[in-house]
Amino acid sequence: MIRRALYILAPLVAALLGLAALLLSRSPFSLSTAASTAALIAGAIGLWRAHTLRRACTGIISHLQQVSTGRAVSIDCRDQDLQPLAAAINALLTHTQSALSQAALRSKELELRLKVTDAERQHAEAIIYSISDAVLVTDAFDELVLANESAARAFDFDLQTAERSPVARVLKDARLIALIREMRQATNRTERRVVEYALRTPTGAGRIYKVTLSTVADKTDPTTGARPAGVVAVLHDMTKEKELAEMKNDFVSNVSHELRTPLASIKAYVEMLIDGEADDDKTMREFHEVIQNEANRLGRLIDDILNISRIESGLVKVNKQPQSLSVIVKEAVEVILPQARQKNITVHEGLAPLYYQTVADRDMCYQAVLNLLSNAVKYTPEGGRIDVRTDVDEAKRTISTRISDNGVGIPANDLPYVFDKFYRAEANNRMAKGTGLGLSLVKQIVETVHNGRIFVESQVNKGSTFGFDLKLSE
Repeated sequence: MIRRALYILAPLVAALLGLAALLLSRSPFSLSTAASTAALIAGAIGLWRAHTLRRACTGIISHLQQVSTGRAVSIDCRDQDLQPLAAAINALLTHTQSALSQAALRSKELELRLKVTDAERQHAEAIIYSISDAVLVTDAFDELVLANESAARAFDFDLQTAERSPVARVLKDARLIALIREMRQATNRTERRVVEYALRTPTGAGRIYKVTLSTVADKTDPTTGARPAGVVAVLHDMTKEKELAEMKNDFVSNVSHELRTPLASIKAYVEMLIDGEADDDKTMREFHEVIQNEANRLGRLIDDILNISRIESGLVKVNKQPQSLSVIVKEAVEVILPQARQKNITVHEGLAPLYYQTVADRDMCYQAVLNLLSNAVKYTPEGGRIDVRTDVDEAKRTISTRISDNGVGIPANDLPYVFDKFYRAEANNRMAKGTGLGLSLVKQIVETVHNGRIFVESQVNKGSTFGFDLKLSE
């Protein structure tokens, strides 16, 4: 208040001093002196006021600099004339700081949402990439926005270059492209279709897929409502399932046929016995032998089917212990020798030392070797030769069994199928009877039970070589 009073009274004091000088002196010189004195006083007061304002403004500028650096939050001004200006600046700073704080909060919120969205996207991509089925995701413009490795392999495209490319350029399959476009143009946002789709790969192999097509709804358009903005296509490879289904059907058909044959023979000879067609003991014995042989054949067929089924389902009991494969082969050779001698077939052995062992189920290995020896005797003509060997490869840590004959051999087009269930080469059907399960059982024993490798080599009229490899025990 004192400063403001001085600012107001300074001109008045100067005028009074001038008037007093005029009254006290009548000379011109005295009046001039009084006026000069008043002017000096007024100028001194003005300079002092200017200095005061300058210092106040400097303080305001200093406070503003501190506010800009964050070391102060408001301006502190003691000059009463500048206090309204300081108050206005402080109000503006308060409003600005509040707006900046809200903007910072919104920025952090948006950043957090962006991180959550990015994490969800990465999670969704990880799920899609881990799916074994082929997955394709397109947008409203029929551009590929997401796919996994299975889809890239199935349709032969590169994931990096295919992203954001037209699906017609990536897939090159007219039918699947048409299915995706039809789904995108659908009016029902929750539409879902499942179709069976046959695809021929670039290698020429045919694959069968179950295609599940679903629409992705666009909920951002308030005028038209939710419309399909893209399509998700999941392709499940059903090729193996179809093959297994066909194999099961073939298996049931073949089993029925194989069971019917011995049963028909048994039934026929029983009926002849009932009708009294066996007049003497010799005929009756022949009938009984036929019935017994067919019953044994039926029993072997059922045993083979059960053994294969148990091995494939994993229900078979396996007793693996260190075994000498040469000992097992030797025992099987001794059992098969009487049948070989009946056909004047010579059997030559070349067995590895007994101390080489493999971890195996003894009974199963014995059955596998016996089945291979039995086939060699069946399909080798009289006076033929069979070579049985066991060889050790210490570098590969394997021991192999090879059974070679100089029999009729197997045609080249039949070789890939000799280990299939009920498969028999048509060229050799008349030479020996069989169910077509023996070699399939051997393969199951070697590969499924013992994780070994079975192989076959054959030439027509020159003979065949069947064998398998097993790992040596430590």
